[in-house]
Amino acid sequence: MSVRRRTLHGMDLFDAATSTAAGLPAVGAGAPLAVRMRPRSLDEVAGQGHLLVPGSPLRRLVEPAGDAVRRAAPSSVVLWGPPGTGKTTLAYLIASSSGRRFVELSAVTAGVKDVRAVIEDARRALATDSGETVLFIDEVHRFTKAQQDALLPSVENRWVTLVAATTENPSFSVNSPLLSRSLLLTLQPLSTEEVGVLVRRAVADERGFGGTVELTDDALEHLLRLAGGDARKALTILEAAAGAALSDADERGEPAVVGVATVERAVDVAAVRYDRDGDQHYDVISAFIKSMRGSDVDAALHYLARMIAAGEDPRFIARRVVIAAAEDVGMADPSALQTAVAAAQAVQLIGMPEGRIILAEAVVHVATAPKSNRAYSGIDAALADVRAGRIGSVPPHLRDAHYAGAGALGHGKGYVYSHDEPSGVAAQQYLPDELADARYYVPSDRGYERQVAERLERIRAILGH
Repeated sequence: MSVRRRTLHGMDLFDAATSTAAGLPAVGAGAPLAVRMRPRSLDEVAGQGHLLVPGSPLRRLVEPAGDAVRRAAPSSVVLWGPPGTGKTTLAYLIASSSGRRFVELSAVTAGVKDVRAVIEDARRALATDSGETVLFIDEVHRFTKAQQDALLPSVENRWVTLVAATTENPSFSVNSPLLSRSLLLTLQPLSTEEVGVLVRRAVADERGFGGTVELTDDALEHLLRLAGGDARKALTILEAAAGAALSDADERGEPAVVGVATVERAVDVAAVRYDRDGDQHYDVISAFIKSMRGSDVDAALHYLARMIAAGEDPRFIARRVVIAAAEDVGMADPSALQTAVAAAQAVQLIGMPEGRIILAEAVVHVATAPKSNRAYSGIDAALADVRAGRIGSVPPHLRDAHYAGAGALGHGKGYVYSHDEPSGVAAQQYLPDELADARYYVPSDRGYERQVAERLERIRAILGH
């Protein structure tokens, strides 16, 4: 591609003598793999299907269209999502496929002067029929209020098509006036399968390694675990591992094999032997649960770390912690369940890697809490009686007395309202006759349950059993 470099107000731009947008950087053979493999069309984009359905605002921005459709497209888009999910790729596609001029600013280095200079140049381009401008601002959450305010007139008047990318929640990191003028699009984390498609494409495609390397299944699995849904990270690891394999390859022309050892050597991270579909998965999760139950907090954190390092779904881990809080801690420390449920919700909200801290806090609480399975045993004992047919009739005084004719049947007759009693406990029978002496819940003397046991003894004395 013929490229002529020029400078605009101190900012380096590229003017490509092709049908694609001016300002898009040239991609040479020496560019990083993640740059060389950047999708050239929407068909190559991995994931984000919810944003790319026919007629969606993003698709209208990317695909060439008539003036009427172009005017209906948003003039400002904020792309919010985790690293490596395609924010920069979508910005490049908006410019390249529509033939717009492209200017990229980094919020880390650009100032208000730079923003205003780009806007003025975009206005001149519109006035001279030189084309529309796509202004891509990466990490827009790093812009100050003044810098973000400087963008408002250009967005309001469509002097530029603003595409802003952020990994932070825009509700807190983007000024309300700018956010209200923008279409917020949330990018979802890529699945392991979606990142795998990109990695395999890079191995086979001429823009990548063109079949000169061969990635084993084990190496691919390890690489995808390390990437954690970040496509850019996955391609960076692949590039390092392929480079190591190619440097060791002989001259016979055979593809250089990239195995687990090669990936480990390239990124200096040992593979965790943990097959999510095999025995290791069940062994590790079993040891994790039993360590929490056994109050060995160090062992519990060890197995937690093994699962995290192996790429286990943090939501699965959180669910196991919630179960342990209910089953093994129970009423000995009811707050453990609150911590576990809050952790499960927080992990789903913020994801990884920060989720590891939340999981660790919940695991420490559950592992160090006093233990009691008496509530768990109690419901199982009650279920056993019900399933065995020991049900009996609901005592008449407890039956529903709100419908017509219930009173004639004796429903509710003799019922004592507990709040009218001095102790708050009414001395009346609640269980069916044949289960009147049943005791399903027998509290332990551990933790908070000791207080429950003392209170329950007084309650049962009042109830007469």
